[in-house]
Amino acid sequence: MSWFDVALFTEVFVTLFVIMDPPGTVPVFLALTSRMTAHDRKRAARTAIFVAFGVIVVFAVFGQLLLEHMGISLAALQASGGLLLLLVALELLMGKMDAGGTDAGGAAKNVALVPLATPLLAGPGTIVATMVFVQQGVSAGESAVGHYASIGIGIVAVCVCTWAAMRFAGLVHRVLKDSGVTLVTRIAGVLLAAIATQMIANGVIEFVRTV
Repeated sequence: MSWFDVALFTEVFVTLFVIMDPPGTVPVFLALTSRMTAHDRKRAARTAIFVAFGVIVVFAVFGQLLLEHMGISLAALQASGGLLLLLVALELLMGKMDAGGTDAGGAAKNVALVPLATPLLAGPGTIVATMVFVQQGVSAGESAVGHYASIGIGIVAVCVCTWAAMRFAGLVHRVLKDSGVTLVTRIAGVLLAAIATQMIANGVIEFVRTV
């Protein structure tokens, strides 16, 4: 079909699936929503996916222009995302993130926006990869429509997989109980710290290369 490129769709899906890592979001999601009700947890998952999808689409369409206008490099974006994740990781490790709050609805919304939606799901890696795919479509000629359609469907497919992973994370919570979730929270903190450190390192290396 001229409006759909299966090879490109597969490339986009696999690339973003690896970066967003739906299975890997489960322990982090459980750690961030351990004190929420089932309803709030579902709402947090839904909000995070919609916000992440919106951020990815906005950067896919306007990302290059926005960064150039503000004088921000992709390396700086990557390093800043890593710093934000590192702060979240430290809170998880010290037990501050799972302390709960008086407003469960507000907590669900805040956690869904940061750090779930961004920078965890719609982080520098996802944004940069999507921008690269879109830039390739500039020279696609007559197949430009198919190029963009394949990218869009690929993004939607990965977002659906990620939502499903978070949506059914409650089943894992019921199996692990509170003590198991506490353990998962600490492990998630260590993993997030490692991811954040790698993001910062990659940003610094890329910044040095471009100087």
